Amino acid sequence: MKKNNFRVIKIDKEKNLFNYEKKILINELILDLKLGYYDFEKERLQKVKFSLNIDYKDKKPTSDKDIKSIVNYGQVVKLIKKLTKNKHYNFLETLAEDVFDILFKDKRIGKIMLKIEKLEILKDCSSVGIQITKKRSHEKF
Repeated sequence: MKKNNFRVIKIDKEKNLFNYEKKILINELILDLKLGYYDFEKERLQKVKFSLNIDYKDKKPTSDKDIKSIVNYGQVVKLIKKLTKNKHYNFLETLAEDVFDILFKDKRIGKIMLKIEKLEILKDCSSVGIQITKKRSHEKF
């Protein structure tokens, strides 16, 4: 007769049994910014639209009483507004890098997809812009 090789193990409630993969979605944040390389772009503010997908990992569930247990989308919006408030950017790409730099300060964030569009620059287009995805180097692409 074959012997059963199963063992009963005790689970320590303090140990993490799960990893959470979470995503913050920010769609169509529209701001008036100083943005553009050409002289005519430097004369007035432009409407610029931001959309972000922010992937982050956590080893514990969200606490309903602790806002620090999440990546707060309101804080992300506030950081982007503060970053762009009184600064002129020539290129969308340099603006994107500054957004990445400030958001990746949160070590839980592993990947950001950022789309930035100028809404009023070319009369034949509803928008023109860029989309860049940036990951931490330890992440798989």
